[in-house]
Amino acid sequence: MGRVVAVLNQKGGVGKTTVTLGLASAAAAAGHRVLVVDLDPQGSSSWVLGIDPAGVDVSSAEVLSRTPAARAMVPSAWGGEVWVVPSSPRLLAREHGGNPTRLRDALAEVSDQFHAVLIDCPPSLGALSAAALCAASHAVIVVEPSALGLRGIGAVADLVDEVWDQHNPELELTGVIVNKVPAISSEAERRYDELARIVGKRAIWQPVVPQRVIVNQAIGERRPIHTYGARSSEVSEVFDRLWAKLRRITKE
Repeated sequence: MGRVVAVLNQKGGVGKTTVTLGLASAAAAAGHRVLVVDLDPQGSSSWVLGIDPAGVDVSSAEVLSRTPAARAMVPSAWGGEVWVVPSSPRLLAREHGGNPTRLRDALAEVSDQFHAVLIDCPPSLGALSAAALCAASHAVIVVEPSALGLRGIGAVADLVDEVWDQHNPELELTGVIVNKVPAISSEAERRYDELARIVGKRAIWQPVVPQRVIVNQAIGERRPIHTYGARSSEVSEVFDRLWAKLRRITKE
């Protein structure tokens, strides 16, 4: 379970999927195996990784019942280093209720096959995010440096505490990744300072992820950010460093 990381925030649009896939791209570039578990009913991670959630027979929804994770795991279109437990529209029915520890049991059977398991959570704090936190040893919050982007961080931290207290004493709120940081913005700088006051400077991972057009292009073209060469080198290097930090933490 030490290799399972939940990537979450209750606000949509902050880039949880972008960060999850950036880390997966960095893992593949380093020759490391990673499993992306898509718990978002919108299925964005699955789609970018080359899988149509609408056509999936065995998805994360079934894993949340009693299907073994090994039956749902499939190789992504990004190559053999990146595997995925895809989403499906059936996840919507799992947003309320269910066994909160089922995913933990399922992932425990396969996690040792990977250097890390990254759970892309939905933009909510319901049963799906709770299941992800039950399964994870580490929770990473993704935020963007804007007024709306910082709203609700306290509620996310409260859910982490609640799951830690009731279901998963191994869970840690490991840090915060700041995404979509513009090159020059006094507003972003103010929000970054605000974030540091909320969570503490040590909790904010470095480097921050810059706001660049190539990131959106990679998502739209369903490609790893590392495949764009010099055009994406700045962003790729950021994710390389974030992946290296994640590896150190999950190996501790």
